[in-house]
Amino acid sequence: MLHPSFRLIAPLAVLAVAAGVPAAAKDKTPPPLPAQIQELYACRDIGDAAARLACFDREVGELSAADQAKEIVFTDRETAKKTRRGLFGFSFPKLGGIFGGDEDEIKEVETTIRSASIDRSGKYTLVMEDDAVWVQIDTTKLPRQPKPGQKVKIKTATMGSYFATIDGGRTIRMKRDR
Repeated sequence: MLHPSFRLIAPLAVLAVAAGVPAAAKDKTPPPLPAQIQELYACRDIGDAAARLACFDREVGELSAADQAKEIVFTDRETAKKTRRGLFGFSFPKLGGIFGGDEDEIKEVETTIRSASIDRSGKYTLVMEDDAVWVQIDTTKLPRQPKPGQKVKIKTATMGSYFATIDGGRTIRMKRDR
């Protein structure tokens, strides 16, 4: 049976990620398993084979119904890593390993510039091949304006900012815009 609070929490967790909520304090305690999984695992402890099978059938049916109603989401490690990479540069709360654990945290990405522009103050906006948009936040001047096709390495810096190095040249401080 689906726990009533889970029906509210799962959609809120997805909305929190999409909204780019500021990062919460790191919580090293593993989150509790969803009620559906706990109840499914509890079936293993039933001694009578027929009762155990009935329990598994009932709980798998509950999981299937929750899945079809989009109340619970299943993913694999590779999909979670791709999602994390796509969210690189955005702050969001730790959601109990929904995108992998701390060991899966992405500290840098390498990508390619699709387009580049410069504003009146001389700061760059870079649109990457994956549609990520990065905006320069420091006043570092580059010897040459970034161009489409150039490779960029973006690494985590401090205070929510990132360092971008274009084709191995000078580093500029940036933030993810969208």
